Amino acid sequence: MVRSGTLILNVAARLLLPLQLLFSLFLLLRGHDEPGGGFIAGLVAAGGFALYLFAYGRRAMHAMLKVSPRDLVGMGLLLGVVSTLPAWWYGDPFFTAQWWTIPIIGYKASTPLIFDIGVYLVVLGSVLTAITALVKTDHEDDAREVPWSR
Repeated sequence: MVRSGTLILNVAARLLLPLQLLFSLFLLLRGHDEPGGGFIAGLVAAGGFALYLFAYGRRAMHAMLKVSPRDLVGMGLLLGVVSTLPAWWYGDPFFTAQWWTIPIIGYKASTPLIFDIGVYLVVLGSVLTAITALVKTDHEDDAREVPWSR
C-alpha cells in the first residue's frame, strides 16, 4: 500500500470520507425541491474518495470501493435509461415524471430521483476513473528513471 507519510492527511481522509458521503446523499435527496442533485452530489462523493486515494493509495481505494469506477458509469447510464421507461408504460410522453409513495415510510419515490441516482453514479465513476488514471500514470513515471535527475 502506498502511503503519503503524513499523519494529518491519513486521519483526515479516514474521518472526512464518511461525512462527505453522507453530505452527498443529503444533496442527492434534496435536489428535487432545492439546490442539489445528482451532479453536485457525485462531485462531493468523488472528492471524498479522491482524498482517501491520495492518503492511502490506489489499491486501498479500490479495496474499499469494491467495484470498478467504470462499472459505476455503466450502472449510472443504465439507471438513466431505466428512468424513462415508466412514462412509456403509462402511455405518457418521454421523460414525464412518475411518482410513487412508499407505504411504510411515506416517502415519495420518483423517476427524477432514479435519473439523479444515475447521474450521481456517472459523475462519481468518471471522476474516479480520471483520478485513478492520473495516479497510475504518475506512479509509472516515478518507476522509470528520469534522464534529468542524474
